[in-house]
Amino acid sequence: MSTLTVRAALLAFAGLPLVALAQSAPSDPAFSSSEHAAASPPAAPAGATSAAANGGALAPVVVTAQRGPQSLAEAIPQTTRFSREDIEDSTATDLPGLLAEAPGAQLVRNGPPGSNVTLFLRGGSATQSLVLIDGVRVDSVSLGQAQIGQIPLSQVDRVEVVNGDVSALYGSGAMGGVVQVFTKDGGNHPPRFDFSLGYGSYHTQTQQAGVQGALDKDGKTTFSFNVSRSKDDGFSAIDPRLAPSANPGPDGYLNETVSAMVRHKFDERWDAGVRYFQSNGKDSFDNAFGAPTDVNYLYSKVREASVFANGKLTDWWTTHLTAALGDDRAIDKTNGVYNNRFDTDNRQYTWQNDFKLGAQQKLQLGYERLDQSLDSDQFAAPDRHVNSVFAGYAARFGASQIQANVRRDQYSDFGGANTYYLGYGFDFTEHWKATASYSSAFRAPSFDDLYFPGSGNPSIRPERSHSVEAALQYASDALGIVRLTAFQTRYSDLINYVPTQGGLFYLAENVGRAKVQGLEGSWAGEVGKTRVRAALTVQNPVDEDTHTDLPRRARHFASFSANRSFGGWRVGGEWIVSGPRDDSGANLAGFGLVNLSARYDITKSWYVSAHIDNLFDKNYELAYTYNTPRRSAFITIGWQQQ
Repeated sequence: MSTLTVRAALLAFAGLPLVALAQSAPSDPAFSSSEHAAASPPAAPAGATSAAANGGALAPVVVTAQRGPQSLAEAIPQTTRFSREDIEDSTATDLPGLLAEAPGAQLVRNGPPGSNVTLFLRGGSATQSLVLIDGVRVDSVSLGQAQIGQIPLSQVDRVEVVNGDVSALYGSGAMGGVVQVFTKDGGNHPPRFDFSLGYGSYHTQTQQAGVQGALDKDGKTTFSFNVSRSKDDGFSAIDPRLAPSANPGPDGYLNETVSAMVRHKFDERWDAGVRYFQSNGKDSFDNAFGAPTDVNYLYSKVREASVFANGKLTDWWTTHLTAALGDDRAIDKTNGVYNNRFDTDNRQYTWQNDFKLGAQQKLQLGYERLDQSLDSDQFAAPDRHVNSVFAGYAARFGASQIQANVRRDQYSDFGGANTYYLGYGFDFTEHWKATASYSSAFRAPSFDDLYFPGSGNPSIRPERSHSVEAALQYASDALGIVRLTAFQTRYSDLINYVPTQGGLFYLAENVGRAKVQGLEGSWAGEVGKTRVRAALTVQNPVDEDTHTDLPRRARHFASFSANRSFGGWRVGGEWIVSGPRDDSGANLAGFGLVNLSARYDITKSWYVSAHIDNLFDKNYELAYTYNTPRRSAFITIGWQQQ
């Protein structure tokens, strides 16, 4: 996807308001005004809605917590849902910024936008949380984690976050939890165009354009196509006072992204479609061990492509088929000279079957095949093949609710792993509910862990974890969903790099143990006409070998946001707070950030929005030696066809 292609698409979309006005006419009554129910296989099989409901706190539907649709209030694991409205309310522009508002989630960004971002979910490392785009893995098999900083929110319809061990549903990596990103879907309405242009601090420039709707009057074929571009000059990623060898100049970032989908509904029983997402990034970064004049660039690509079909074979049997490709690309250059390349391919094939056993009982059986390969000039590694079978049972008997999942993953390079999830919920009243669960999870060694020259160890085993969780929940349309969760996760066989030969080399070994205990509080709902979201985490993330806190994890952190619409205005604000953290012996002080946002609808189609980040210009650190953005402001003007 070249810069010229993206610019051409954006320029073409920029003329759409004039075209739409010239062709304006009353909507065809054959088009329904309701949004088309969206299914995003494999983790969101047919029947799951993308917008299902903005009509009450209990109505929103999630699909990640049990690999199938259920109301948010019914989910037994701690589950967070960010709708498109939540995304527009937020000041965040990329996935890490949005996840900072999720309970249990800490984000560490190594510098300006586009820099490497680490997600600590329930204290787990970045490799211990699984990120999916439309149900597809996009992680690097070399590093074992996804480039979440390369996922702009302009392409996203909604995000779901499930905390805790759910490897029994999704396999390797789902120890701290799962983040699932759903790209924009089509709708059962005439095609609607939109575009926006933005400018702000650090010479940030943004352009976005899209179209979505139905291609026929019956709404059987729906589609979505979106492109976006963002460019900024950034700031120096590393503080040269702490690392004199780093280049003190600003580190800019360019991102170009496209997403598309087409779905056709053959009849009331079958639908099929294709999805595509690609994000290209060019990130300037600092090297603390280089020269002050070095200019470093990382060229990144995150791509997902899938073909899916959903069918209702009988009144009690629904099947979902998906074939997908998830890519991660990374090329590193210094002063224009090529350094290295790491290219990952994840080929994923899923067949999931849901059987309705009764009015409130469902059995789930599935098979998944994952083929992973790495093409790098740094080292060679054999392809990895994973065959997985999984089963799930979900039921409600009066006030009692049950969820049970088991999974077997058989790896070609180290053997197999068995995982389970057992959850129970009990409704005390119409609004009050208690839940409890016990689960296990694992993380397969990355290719770096296994094969990297000098440190890889082909004999290491998967990391393991066991988690217990108990929660109390209150849910009502008037207040929303309030939940308090107590959890404990024990990690064993953690892969650490142990010094050998007098410290000259480091070798990967299964020697680590850790325990994370904590409380998570969350609230998502409304107070009158004000939408509110709050999250509080108090935890004890301990390395059981050294009896010290795990690096960069805070013992307490929180977020709060409120947004209100009145007249043609929408105003809001966010407060993000973190306690102190240890970063390999360096103490990182606690901090609190305030962000403000506002939007004004000039007409039914035109709008202008603005946001201020770090209102009080706080100087804070997420990682030792790395800079963070100071007070910054951004403004956007946009048009949405009605």
